[in-house]
Amino acid sequence: MTTRVIVEADGGSRGNPGPAGYGAVVLDTATGEVLAERSEGIGVATNNVAEYQGLIAGLAAAVELGAESVEVRMDSKLVIEQMAGRWKIKHPAMQPLAAEAKQLVASLGRVTWSWIPRERNKRADRLANLAMDAQAGKPAPQAQAQTQAKAKPVAPPSWTGATGVPTRLILLRHGQTPLSVERRYSGRGDAQLTEEGRRQAAAAAQRLGKLTDVAAVVSSPLSRAVDTARGVADALGLEPVVLDGLTETDFGSWEGLTFAEAAERDPEAHRAWQADTSLSPPDGGESFDAVHRRVRRCRDDLIAKHGGSTIVVVSHVTPIKTLLRMALDVGPSLLFRLHLDLASVSVAEFYSDGHASVRLVNDTSHLG
Repeated sequence: MTTRVIVEADGGSRGNPGPAGYGAVVLDTATGEVLAERSEGIGVATNNVAEYQGLIAGLAAAVELGAESVEVRMDSKLVIEQMAGRWKIKHPAMQPLAAEAKQLVASLGRVTWSWIPRERNKRADRLANLAMDAQAGKPAPQAQAQTQAKAKPVAPPSWTGATGVPTRLILLRHGQTPLSVERRYSGRGDAQLTEEGRRQAAAAAQRLGKLTDVAAVVSSPLSRAVDTARGVADALGLEPVVLDGLTETDFGSWEGLTFAEAAERDPEAHRAWQADTSLSPPDGGESFDAVHRRVRRCRDDLIAKHGGSTIVVVSHVTPIKTLLRMALDVGPSLLFRLHLDLASVSVAEFYSDGHASVRLVNDTSHLG
């Protein structure tokens, strides 16, 4: 009987919420020998639920082994801090899971809680991903290799062929301003949030503040975006970073005008601008092609700095549509056909091999 063990646990959700699974490994503290492994797909769930399920599975395995001293290691700051009693457990979905984990803890002699970075939790992470793959009907690596050895190469074993861990961009449009109420062109003018806009920003912060794996919160330099981002960053315990590349289009002399007013003032220029994304609004405005280039540079810089992480991006209609356009690999017509509400959330993922995926568009469920 081994009395001192290490439990490494992890969980994941492809969509958050989405198809989820967990993995847990029990190790002999003295020798590092693997004593038990647990993994399972759990259907549709959030990252936090999957991580708690991984913890429960690891603790249960430790109890079965007769362990008397357990060090729990996880890369989930939320689970570690909640189980250590330093953070309150407010979410109703977490409370019964935490209670189940505490019952298992009571069966063990001494339990300590250690947060570790993701790269040191690869064994449990691998098991969690294998569980999610199995749940999705994807063969295990060994079986997949055997199959490939017997047949000629075919399409990759997924819808996109994407490999690796993506950089996930959670795209949040800023809250309401006086110009958005009147549906006026609002570009570089520094319009402030209305009272309703502040309420929308607070609702978005409450929703996104529940995430546990956000590496950074970045924002356009305009006040309406910065003020929206600040609430999210505060909820996550981060400092918002301002990036000029995320600012809105410069609408030139059309700034502050309605669509009808701009069309009446400059009928030919306005009509041509709608048909050609290389054209700029009068008096120093910015073309949509120019916006695309600077947003792409900004996206590339974010991936270079935070590759494989989750980033909250607080911006405006055109930059967010541009990022979604990149992820979908479609033409500029998307700029005119996609609607994004104020304080809406969209999610785009970019893989290092060039693939991308759009997982959510214009979600406003948090504003209800």
